[in-house]
Amino acid sequence: MPGIETTNQIADQSPRKTARMAGLFYLIFIVTLALSSLIRSRLIVFGDAAATANTIMGSELLFRIGFVTELVSAVFFLLAAWALFVLLKPVNKNLALLFLLLNLSGVAVECMNTLNLFAALQFLSGANYLNVFQTGQLQAMAMSFLNSYTNGFMIAQIFFGAWLLPLGYLVFKSGYLPRILGILLMIDFFGVLIWFFQFFLFPSYGVVSYPSYAVGFIAEFSLSLWLLIKGVNEEEYNTKKAEILAKM
Repeated sequence: MPGIETTNQIADQSPRKTARMAGLFYLIFIVTLALSSLIRSRLIVFGDAAATANTIMGSELLFRIGFVTELVSAVFFLLAAWALFVLLKPVNKNLALLFLLLNLSGVAVECMNTLNLFAALQFLSGANYLNVFQTGQLQAMAMSFLNSYTNGFMIAQIFFGAWLLPLGYLVFKSGYLPRILGILLMIDFFGVLIWFFQFFLFPSYGVVSYPSYAVGFIAEFSLSLWLLIKGVNEEEYNTKKAEILAKM
């Protein structure tokens, strides 16, 4: 199977190649997620169901592209997590498995959540079976699903935030990746948690979360670029791996 073949190739190649593959996957994830977010921001007018319905149906293909782009983004995020698992398991396999499972959980929630976008599109499709509803009702239901999408997106963040703590710790302890990256990732963990709790508990205080956006971008973009351009210190990697094998 293609997926199994890809993961086996990652596991068998040199740590530097694995690091660069992780960086590439992570960078593609960041770019595609940003693209899908940009598309939604151009088409959804929160608080105005009629305007949103008009913009979506006027650019239906663009809306569908945004939907598909987010799913592609989620796949590349999981691939990046797998490559990072392979790269960091010599430090602590259990913690590496933990961040992989947390990432997988977040990706599962995110992919299921995108069905809310598709459901909103169905209410605006003009299908015959929807004739029992008035136009305003259909627009309101579509907006309700778009709001549910936003809530589901934030629910996924509790997993995407949690994975950053073991990931950052392992990067910090590895010795073959810069410690500053690990520190930034662990700070990002707290930033995402602040964003999550602010959204659900204090929705009127969005300004509280603004610093976390900057920290998150710096931490994760820096990690992806470092992995893609610099890779890892293979000598330190092999030393760490030898230490683990000696303890077995």
